[in-house]
Amino acid sequence: MSVLRMVYLALAVWGAIHPMYYFVQWFQAEGWDIMKMVDAWHSNAASSGLVWDLTIAAIALTIWILAEVFTRRNWSALIAIPATFCIGVSCGLPLYLFLRTRPVV
Repeated sequence: MSVLRMVYLALAVWGAIHPMYYFVQWFQAEGWDIMKMVDAWHSNAASSGLVWDLTIAAIALTIWILAEVFTRRNWSALIAIPATFCIGVSCGLPLYLFLRTRPVV
């Protein structure tokens, strides 16, 4: 495995674990209510801006993944879409880059 692929994989793992640590802490403190978390994301203009920034980035990444998957027939790369929306762009993007850069056999 190339150094670049290892970096992508490490970033995907970090992008899954690090943000989830804060989400779990918040849920433990505030209760396991997803709508309460969505309300917290929009508690002020700065956090709403970040939410929309990440939402637009996630949609753009999804379109790119779909376009490339249908072109390259790399169906396993589709796993990056649920990773993006269930975990975050910080996991989905490096995961997709890891899957995209695998050697062609």
